[in-house]
Amino acid sequence: MFDKTEIKEINRAILVGLNAPNLTREQNATDESLEELAALLDTAGGVCLGTVLQNKASPDPRTFIGEGKTEEVRELVQSLGADIVIFDNPLSPSQQRALTEELGVTVMDRSALILDIFAKRARTSEGRLQVALAQYKYLLPRLTGMWKHLERQEGAIGTRGPGETQIESDRRLIRRKIDKLEDELKDVRRVRATQRERREKNEVPVVAIVGYTNAGKSTLLNALTGSDIPANDRLFDTLDTTTRMLEISDICTVLISDTVGFISKLPHQLVDAFKATLEELTFADLLLHVIDASDPGWREQAEVVDRLVQELGAAETPRLEVFNKCDKFAGDILPHGEDMVSISAKTGAGIDTLLSAIEKRLDAGSRRVELRLPYDKGGLLDQLYREAKVEKVEYGETIEVTAVCTPKTLGRLGDYLAEK
Repeated sequence: MFDKTEIKEINRAILVGLNAPNLTREQNATDESLEELAALLDTAGGVCLGTVLQNKASPDPRTFIGEGKTEEVRELVQSLGADIVIFDNPLSPSQQRALTEELGVTVMDRSALILDIFAKRARTSEGRLQVALAQYKYLLPRLTGMWKHLERQEGAIGTRGPGETQIESDRRLIRRKIDKLEDELKDVRRVRATQRERREKNEVPVVAIVGYTNAGKSTLLNALTGSDIPANDRLFDTLDTTTRMLEISDICTVLISDTVGFISKLPHQLVDAFKATLEELTFADLLLHVIDASDPGWREQAEVVDRLVQELGAAETPRLEVFNKCDKFAGDILPHGEDMVSISAKTGAGIDTLLSAIEKRLDAGSRRVELRLPYDKGGLLDQLYREAKVEKVEYGETIEVTAVCTPKTLGRLGDYLAEK
């Protein structure tokens, strides 16, 4: 189902954006969003030859940027030898087709580029299922007139993914593929639900790391758990969720999960497809919102993450704002407050403070106790292994157990507490 074709030659791209008063902030293009688009292009393996930002009262129904600006871009494509044009704004299928005809090269929008990066980066079977579903949903309304120019660009940016050479222009076939993928992802959700029930039964708190792409989430997970998850300075370096056990103190152990990074104008198809993974946020006991304090646009990035967290139904989940890369902070005063922690995941600065803040918010009244169980109550030891952190067991006149227990467990076993 999945085409593993890699880029055969570097794509040379012109980046185009439109800024119009009647477009929303999410739909509009700015100098900053075009810079981010260039970073996305670099992540996909392409090279930016130039950028064009058009200011216009409203989008042109046919070419989006207007006939005159389209001609300007066409001349730029020819003079610089570009083989692809990427728009920062979302294009309708008809606009994409018209622009492809006018410019004589492949035309795609930001959403397609992000989907292409996800197709390249997804490693697990679950991640590939999610990306394939998002790509099929994106491609479905774009079937007409699209496949011919895609076939000529085999291996180029925007053509990786769900097997373009196998896809026929039969919408029923695409819909059947979508239905099949959705059924498979329902199975993934059922498995995750079973895992959550097991965690809840064992009363293990869950901490989820969220944040804008390249904010340093994987570096933080490595710093906290000693893992060696690849953490490179590029967008969407991590797509597949990673979960590790983290012992914060001798009475507080949690499961901590890294999640896919968010970004402005994240394709809604991806948000829908990745809900099997991202719905974990709604079941987490605490969110760590990692913010790149060294980025001048961190406030806007944080707003993007907040909106997506709300869209995913996790707005009420307790959270800590973790201002990362404080060693590179160029401002006067780092953000501070009750639910804010400043750290450098790379140098380790502030990690102890973060651990203390996590423990404080997850404190469920657990404490270390000694229990003396009669031998005819030996079954309670199994219960302790399931519900508590058993540290020592000695067999004498009774079964003497040292364990870290929650108030709920102590309520059941209070009769067997050893005298202090």
